[in-house]
Amino acid sequence: MIEPFEERQVRDGVISYGVSSYGYDVRVADEFKIFTNVFNTVVDPKGFDPKSFVDYKGSVCVIPPNSFALARSVEYLRVPRNTMTICVGKSTYARCGIITNVTPLEPEWEGHITIEISNTTPLPAKIYANEGIAQVVFFEAEEACAESYKDRAGKYQSQRGITLPKI
Repeated sequence: MIEPFEERQVRDGVISYGVSSYGYDVRVADEFKIFTNVFNTVVDPKGFDPKSFVDYKGSVCVIPPNSFALARSVEYLRVPRNTMTICVGKSTYARCGIITNVTPLEPEWEGHITIEISNTTPLPAKIYANEGIAQVVFFEAEEACAESYKDRAGKYQSQRGITLPKI
């Protein structure tokens, strides 16, 4: 269901990741798309211009003040048909004004999680690659859903890497 899987919570000297009390703390990979207004494009979810981002790869990503970056989880997830998940940011980042946003992972969705990381502060913010970024909480239903994300051939099914908006 989760690859690679860390069966315990890793905490020493890092922002924690791995199994938690009722979920799993995913790590952020070392590739980022940092939002930029260099090309003065309009942000349009129906016609997203990839020039709105600068690609960056490294162990630490600095997000400019009042800006955001897209990233992806290190882990590749496969959600069972009878399970729904929500993903929430880690408190270590939230307490620094760094907000993580991920939409729910529906039954039978699979892929790397594309993560939006918002820096709500007036200062640059550091994000540490290969450390915890968000917690996935799992909700198991008493019965499998009638129609899964896979059944609907969802547009973000089996995504690998950072995936930009699609219509």
